Amino acid sequence: MRVRNERGVVFPSPVVMLSVVAVAMAGIAYVATQSETPAEREVATVSQPQEEPKPSTRVPAQRLPTKKPPTIKKAEPVVERGKVYVEVYNNSGITGLAGATAAQASDAGWQVVGSDNWYGTIPASTVYYPQRLEAAAKLLALDLGIGRVVPAIDPMDLDRLTVILTADAA
Repeated sequence: MRVRNERGVVFPSPVVMLSVVAVAMAGIAYVATQSETPAEREVATVSQPQEEPKPSTRVPAQRLPTKKPPTIKKAEPVVERGKVYVEVYNNSGITGLAGATAAQASDAGWQVVGSDNWYGTIPASTVYYPQRLEAAAKLLALDLGIGRVVPAIDPMDLDRLTVILTADAA
């Protein structure tokens, strides 16, 4: 048998050829622009000279009364305690703390819909609120003697206030 010994040239695809040409052009452009120093330009501000009005056209300034406009106070939103849902959670390890606080909130007129234990780390007793219930959260915190009021976080329900109690609430 005769061994075939064929030799030839393999031409690369057009995409590879265009890529090589593009890289070469970029390299040439980079080298060509390196020797140029950036030109600094001085910017001069041009302003028009102010013309003084002629004495005959000058009008004396009139003093207007310096009466302060009346300040308009925003009306505080009215919070109806019985229409706001409240959940109370115990994060203190003190047995019955959530139940006692839920009873205190109910006695103040809040609609308590549940109490349970909370598992996680909370720095201090807190009332969590959805944005639309911020005023109600502040009122609930006053009613319960809680000093920390912050926006609700996941996984809290966004249709109610969530109270999480720590040992400082005991």
